Parts: sequence; C-alpha cells; structure tokens
Amino acid sequence: MPDNYWHGRSVLLTGAGGFVGSWLAQALIDRQAAVTLILRDEAAHTNLDVLGLQGRANVVRGSAADYQLVERALNEYEVDTCFHLAAQAIVGPANRSPLSTFESNIRGTWTILEACRQTGVTRVVVASSDKAYGQQPFLPYTEDSPLLGTAPYEVSKACTDLLARSYRLGFGQSVTVARCANIYGGGDFNFSRLVPGTVLSVLAGERPIIRSDGTPERDYLYVEDAVDAYLALGSCPDEAVGDGPAFNFGSARPISALSLVHRITQVCGRPDLQPDVRGAGPGHNEIDCQYVDSGRARAVLGWSPRLSLDDGLVRTVEWYRQVLSEQKAAA
Repeated sequence: MPDNYWHGRSVLLTGAGGFVGSWLAQALIDRQAAVTLILRDEAAHTNLDVLGLQGRANVVRGSAADYQLVERALNEYEVDTCFHLAAQAIVGPANRSPLSTFESNIRGTWTILEACRQTGVTRVVVASSDKAYGQQPFLPYTEDSPLLGTAPYEVSKACTDLLARSYRLGFGQSVTVARCANIYGGGDFNFSRLVPGTVLSVLAGERPIIRSDGTPERDYLYVEDAVDAYLALGSCPDEAVGDGPAFNFGSARPISALSLVHRITQVCGRPDLQPDVRGAGPGHNEIDCQYVDSGRARAVLGWSPRLSLDDGLVRTVEWYRQVLSEQKAAA
C-alpha cells in the first residue's frame, strides 16, 4: 500500500465509538483521509475522547441500521470507501439479548451493503470475527473452514460474513471481510473482557478474576495490528481478492486464559497477585480453543502482526497506567 493511498479519500466508518473503530479512525485521519463517522450513542466516555478525535472528522448521529441515514451520509460526503465495524461486540450481552444483537449485527450489515451498492461506493470492508467459525474439528481455522457458529453472537457474525459474500458474488460489489482473533490494547472500556479487566485489577492491586476454569485458549491480536489489517483490506487491488472476500487475522499462537493472566501480572510487575479462578469449565457458550491461520493475509495482502503478545501487553498496560494517572491527577 503506498504511503499516500488514503490521502484525500472520502471514508465512512461505522462503529468508531468502539474500541477498534476509534483506533481505525485515528489511523485514517493521520493518513489525511476525509473521514465521516456514524455514531449511534452519545457515550459518556469513549476512546474517541481520549484520542481527541472529536472535531477532526464529520460526525453523523444515528444507527448504521437506518438505511436513509446511511444513504444520505454516503451521498453527502461522496464516500468511496466504507469500513463497517458497528456491532454489538460484547459476547455476553450479545448472547443474552439476541434480538437487539441480530438487529445491530445483521440488519446493520445488509443496510450498509445495500446503501453502498446503491450509491456506488467502490470498496466496503466488513468486520466479521473468528467467532463465526464456532466449534471446529480441526484447528487452526482457515478461510475455507465452514461457519458453524451456534450462540447468538457467533451466528450474527456468520450472517454478517455471508451477507458480504452475497453482495460480492451476487452483485459484483467490491467487499472484503475481516475475521480477526481476539483484539486487545489500550482504549477498550469493556472491562468484562479478560484484557483489559485483568490489567485494571492488577494495577489496582487486586487479584484478577477468571470466570472460567482458566483452560480456554484464544488467539490475541494487538489493536494496531488489527488496524493495519483493515487498512490492507481497504486498499488491496480488488482482483487480488478474487471470489473469497474473507481474510483471517491473528497470531496463530493460542494462549490459555490462565497463562494470559500470569503474563499480565508479570508485565504489571505484580506476579504475586494470583488469579481468582471461579469457573468449573470453559464457560457457558464458550469454545475450548480458537485460533486462525493468517497465511492468506500474508500471501495476498503482505500482512503479518508486527507485535508479539508480550510487546503488545507492555503497550496496553502502559496505556491504562497513563490514563489512570491522568484521571487521578484530574480528580
């Protein structure tokens, strides 16, 4: 991707109020793209505020599932590239509230795809997830693995994925799909996740809580590596994608919840804080082991993760340490 690829491009981004979306917004603005954000909620505290991005992009208030709003924004700002990240992204609430999850994750996706088709947007990048694969007999997941999600969140992401494929193959739309592993890093304010929940507990001098038995294994991807993946998908030549719009992004190095918590306590300088393991199994609707093969992304996009897990955790801990310090000084 040329260094100036995004300069002057008109980009619409949904989900910018979320963890990954806020980092992607910053990356696009830093590359001098003309960025328009669709923001549904007037959240009290998001990473957009921390990054100081408010005022550096056009903001459209409303839902990505509102077709008229999306179409109006695409036309008004003459958008040529759309990144669709808006979703109910927290697995627990998504599984407890399937109707709102399906409304956001599935309806929102077909709304974006159809509005982009009707307005002539030249590239759409859609956020799926490695969770769409569900429980598989063979690991790692490859892009040819079937989408076997069963829980509401997994199913919503599988539907998102299939809708994108339908628009690419059925209408010839330039759509690509990101199936990312568990993304972590600074700016995630969903503290129910293992990262950053463990980081905050340890920085506060408290024993971190593991709600499973600690054995489930996951693949972790640092947020800036995920942003690089989205930018690569948004800029790659369409002919290189072919008929398979989906790409896996991960480290292919799964780590158990218990081992990850121990790594975080070490990075924080508190290896004495032993985790409070409260579960008796992997957890409800949880899969024992998940990780992806990113070989296609390396071959087609030239993408590979730049940061190791340890280096990413160092950056993550430093981010929260600094933010907590600033909050304490302002109190």
